[in-house]
Amino acid sequence: MTAKILIASFLASAAAFAAPPPPGPDLSPPSNANQSVFRLQGFDTTQVAPDLYTFRWEGTRNMFWVTPDGVIATDPISINAAKALRDEIRKVTDKPVQYVVYSHNHWDHILGGKIFKDEGATFVSHNNCVKHFTMYPHPDLVMPDVTFEGNHEIKLGGKTLELIYLGPNHSDCLVVMRPKPHPVLFIVDLATPEGVPLGRLNDYYLIPYINSLRAIEAMEGIETMIPGHRMPTAPIATLGERRAYLEALMAAVKKELEAGTPAAEILNKISLPDFAHMRNYETQLKENARRVITYYGMGW
Repeated sequence: MTAKILIASFLASAAAFAAPPPPGPDLSPPSNANQSVFRLQGFDTTQVAPDLYTFRWEGTRNMFWVTPDGVIATDPISINAAKALRDEIRKVTDKPVQYVVYSHNHWDHILGGKIFKDEGATFVSHNNCVKHFTMYPHPDLVMPDVTFEGNHEIKLGGKTLELIYLGPNHSDCLVVMRPKPHPVLFIVDLATPEGVPLGRLNDYYLIPYINSLRAIEAMEGIETMIPGHRMPTAPIATLGERRAYLEALMAAVKKELEAGTPAAEILNKISLPDFAHMRNYETQLKENARRVITYYGMGW
């Protein structure tokens, strides 16, 4: 089927995209023991390796690493979260926070860092984030002091945090972080283990996103991920399930489009039983499919 026919099918079914939103995603605590600390209220801190911790504020997570010369912290989340994070750090060490590293540009992770800036911390992000910060300023956002292209390393107290840029995926400035030599990777928003993506994936570059997941799967020496939401840790192999789901979804949508199925009907025909066990599958499958239809119909 030609691109013109695909676009026509997409536009002809535009009314389907005005349908009321589906029921909200299931945010109840999962049953897996490794996820049992997940709650939608409050906060806690979990040690995942020597001197390495993950801090949870409600459903959102960051990571901080304690060194002899100070602390490397990541996403402050919000003003209230940052205050709680500072208190949690002080339970572990009296060393100051020397660096605050942004995972990417989205506000649900990176606001509220002024409390650390006032105490002398240096803020770091990928250079591509700066244009987003400039276009969409926020009073609770601290602009980065240090930016970089490609990959970057932060060295402090004999320890090295590697910031790995994989190209556009969930953003065009997202980095995953490895506290060397731990077999751990801090991965925000590219995959929340055991769940399908939420919503229409409007802020994802679909093919580069899949490529990024493949690149992480191919990294040597990584056993565990700290996700940006929900549980403290998960096996790195859980990324493969998210990647396989996306690939299966794209293939299923493409097959229907090539068969001439109108977009509005595609939403009711897509079924991926191999992934039906994943959290939020029932509520989010159609929403995910809408995004894939847009990709094939509009090229974005």
